[in-house]
Amino acid sequence: MTTASSIPATVTEPPARHVRHLVSIRDLTDDDLYSIVARGARFAAGETADSLAGRVVGTYFVKTSTRTRTAFTVAALRLGAKTIQYGPGDLQVNTGESSADTGRVLSGMLDVLVARTAADPAEMRDWSRQHRMAVINAMSAEEHPTQALADLTTLLRRFGRIERLRLLYLGEANNTATALALAMTRFPGVELELRTPAGYGLPAGIAAVAQAQARRCGAHLVERHDMSGLPGDVDAIYTTRWQTTGTSKPDPDWRAHFAPFQVDRELWRRSPHAVFLHDLPAHRGEEVTAEVLDGPASIAFQQAENKLYSAMAVLDWCQAAPAGQPA
Repeated sequence: MTTASSIPATVTEPPARHVRHLVSIRDLTDDDLYSIVARGARFAAGETADSLAGRVVGTYFVKTSTRTRTAFTVAALRLGAKTIQYGPGDLQVNTGESSADTGRVLSGMLDVLVARTAADPAEMRDWSRQHRMAVINAMSAEEHPTQALADLTTLLRRFGRIERLRLLYLGEANNTATALALAMTRFPGVELELRTPAGYGLPAGIAAVAQAQARRCGAHLVERHDMSGLPGDVDAIYTTRWQTTGTSKPDPDWRAHFAPFQVDRELWRRSPHAVFLHDLPAHRGEEVTAEVLDGPASIAFQQAENKLYSAMAVLDWCQAAPAGQPA
């Protein structure tokens, strides 16, 4: 029989363990960024690991997802973890529980939370205000950091390097473009040019951070809002669908402004050896023609597969303690 005297006078929470969060590319040091991309390429080449054995990874997807949700689920399984999945109506945040309380509760049961919200990343920051569960941004309104990591893994696998690559991005500077600008400007000699419709460019704060990084790292970032004088001999041409997941455009005539930024065969006259990238899903006939997406220059579907290997690298990084620190 349990008596009052046998109950501990105080209850302490379990000790914190070392975890790392990925809410923004800005959370990564240069070395972190380089190592995650390189590890993703090694996983793609056949490297294996069981670094998440005995761990539990939760995936919380408020918005639709084919590639990212599947990539992180399979990545967790391949690394030895168990998974639990939450849909948009499953958590008590829908009934008024605070984000901070939700994060604290989940951190007592999960080792990693992978979340797609298409909302302000401040919610994910609230979830990360604990020291037991890693939080990974699988897409927020402002940024899609894991997409950029998959993109860089794709470029590394294709070219053997990211340094000194020249990339032309066309279309809206959405959360994919934001993450891409924050990531690619960390690599020396990179030339990233964005051509975006007027009013749909990089947020001013993000552009300032990316430009500062470019100056520090010896990269070059340009953004223009027209299609005249396009650069030639780029290594890759990238676009995303015009109607970004979870958002709508206030201008009813927005398609007319986007039409000149379509990726078609004509672009390859300036860069005949370029590869084509797209984060998918694609709308053939809008941001890209079927001839390009399904043509020999396209590596968009390899790019999609690389989300798996990149997700493995991210999960591994989030759970791995730096040298000299306990896991």
